[in-house]
Amino acid sequence: MDVSFLSILTFGFILGIKHAIEPDHVIAVSTIASQSKKLTRSSLAGVFWGIGHTATLLIAGMVLLIMKGEIPEKWVMTLEFFVGIMLVYLGISTITSLKKRHHNKHVQNIPFNHLSYTKSMVVGFIHGLAGSGAMVLLVMSTVNSVLESAIYILIFGFGTIFGMLFFTTILGIPFIFSAKKLRINHALTQMTGAISTVFGIYYMYNLGVVEGLFNMWLP
Repeated sequence: MDVSFLSILTFGFILGIKHAIEPDHVIAVSTIASQSKKLTRSSLAGVFWGIGHTATLLIAGMVLLIMKGEIPEKWVMTLEFFVGIMLVYLGISTITSLKKRHHNKHVQNIPFNHLSYTKSMVVGFIHGLAGSGAMVLLVMSTVNSVLESAIYILIFGFGTIFGMLFFTTILGIPFIFSAKKLRINHALTQMTGAISTVFGIYYMYNLGVVEGLFNMWLP
């Protein structure tokens, strides 16, 4: 492994960290982190997001690279549109979870923390699927072989996992410290859910109307 490729991998790791803190990523994971009562579980939500994200990028990216194929623009944008739908769903489910928590205080802690990890992986998976086209273009312009491409995507993935671990830990702190102050905790949770919902609607509007995705699918 030569010095130039090591430099590329280092750059890929840094890009992965930067990629992890894109608004739609942080907003999506914050809705999950907001519902955890332990900082370690909040942090792990970010790790599982990164695992799901990396797995999709690696699988979809390698298939496209090996087949030397490209995803049509309208499909790339459609996958991005699903991210908007997911953000709205996460936002609404975060807000409605407050009622469930109020009526089921003692039961929800056990199953929910397991479900939050699964949800984080699914969210990461969808984000990775939406970003696989851009990743393939980036890899094709950066490295020379399929093996190097796989290594680059993995290093990029480690960067996203590291970045999301750090930022979900930071995001989880206000919710952990306010756990016993129900009014503050509920207000923070509602605000997180509202931000996710509004941003998701904006995200879909921008893709569908401003960037013309709806017109692409019209006959």
